[in-house]
Amino acid sequence: MSAALAPVLVIGGIAIVGVTATTVTTIHLTAGADVKLDGRGNGHGRGMGQWGAFGYAKKGWTADRILRHYYGGTTAGKADKPEVSVILTKIRSVNVRADAPMRVGGQTVAPGQAVRLAGPTATITNGCNGAVVKTVPLGANPFVDPINPAPSRPAAELLRLCGNNAAFRGGLGLVDGKVVNRLHVDDYVKGVIPRESLPKWADEGGAEALKAQAVAARTYALAALAKGKKIDDTMNSQVYGGAAEEDPRTNAAADATAGQILLAGGAPAFTEFSASTGGHTAGGNFPAVQDDGDAVSPAHRWTATVGADSVGRAFDVGALKTLEVVQANGLGPAGGRAMRVKAVGSRGVKEVSGEEARTLLKLKSSWFTVAGQTTKPRIVAPETGPGASVSPLGPLENFDLGSLLRGVADNASFDPGTVDKLLGAAGTAFAAKQIALGGRKSPLGKPLGVPSMTEDGEGVQQRFQHGLMLFSPQTGAAAFSHRGWRAFNERGGLVALGFPRVDEF
Repeated sequence: MSAALAPVLVIGGIAIVGVTATTVTTIHLTAGADVKLDGRGNGHGRGMGQWGAFGYAKKGWTADRILRHYYGGTTAGKADKPEVSVILTKIRSVNVRADAPMRVGGQTVAPGQAVRLAGPTATITNGCNGAVVKTVPLGANPFVDPINPAPSRPAAELLRLCGNNAAFRGGLGLVDGKVVNRLHVDDYVKGVIPRESLPKWADEGGAEALKAQAVAARTYALAALAKGKKIDDTMNSQVYGGAAEEDPRTNAAADATAGQILLAGGAPAFTEFSASTGGHTAGGNFPAVQDDGDAVSPAHRWTATVGADSVGRAFDVGALKTLEVVQANGLGPAGGRAMRVKAVGSRGVKEVSGEEARTLLKLKSSWFTVAGQTTKPRIVAPETGPGASVSPLGPLENFDLGSLLRGVADNASFDPGTVDKLLGAAGTAFAAKQIALGGRKSPLGKPLGVPSMTEDGEGVQQRFQHGLMLFSPQTGAAAFSHRGWRAFNERGGLVALGFPRVDEF
């Protein structure tokens, strides 16, 4: 056994000896003891750290300098294909009005009139749900558009949903049965920044950080579209709230950087960002750099205490004997982010990636060490620079700051647990469902990977050998065989039916 693989924690009085060329290490903990972890940062750590950007802005850095620091190898550019289409996952129909004229089916709609879309036609009414004025064919353009499609138009020209009066810039339409907001990327960014950053930073010396966020968000969206990815309003893309969520301080950041993006190889760069790097970025598409600005982050340093029984259950190894970080990326103090983590228990050994361990243990990031570990993990340097291989976490990537900190009072303590609590609740529900279905003899078979957010950001999914489970806080867990899942989707799937309440095999 190499020194890098030597066990470091011993639980329940069972001594596990790690041998190196010069030392023999044995650490004993009592049965049921806690595993203590020391960590840094919140999120995957690739690209710009949002708290770090705020810290640097407070030191006098401009947005350009912040962007150059985090996104090495990129060049400044301008958006040449500025139109963005955003799937609005929480809206099921289009029935809108405006205080200014609108356009639909090649015709002008008078101020105060409303438009309701259904199939290939638009119905114009006197106000929301008023008397029908006329019905017009939509033709090739299934959208209701503002009278002037240019960005940064006045409030009177914004389309508003009948019912809740929520405002949206650009046009609203039905595409393949989904409500879509089609608008200029500069208008889109205005609905993103307040959901992905904290507008109050502008009042605390951090206006340049919000400008940097505007450029990163704009570039990220255009990079996704260039790769053929559809954009929605959830964490699966970037959290977007339309004009109703805008803030004058973040709008100022969007206007100040209008059209500005970052280029890599002549195309929009994949400008990932996360809440807090812990003091060093993780590399990936951009060179890893030290992040001194992150010192202001509430998650710059953190500790977590996890019961041994909980660790054993999370890793599915039975009664836990040892837990250790066996590989790390070497970027930053204490070895940097965990690359491989190994748990040994009464039912065997399980080794997972650092990011998977982060999910299993419900940690803020994969940058952590196990208290008491005396053998150093083997350093495995990640690829860095443009073109480096990255395995994104998918729907959790850009949700760290905006949705986890949204609404937190100025003096409130940092609460990074919103997504983790949802994933934890889902994991518990999935386990209970599997037991109800027969445990290890469940018709779904063994779980594959770990629970992850669904594409619409409304719930959690878990794949199994022979099917999957879905969970939302409102409906609980439901199980599907592969055949049942196909049948569910043939009836419209999540978009049409919402989260299921019953199993289907």
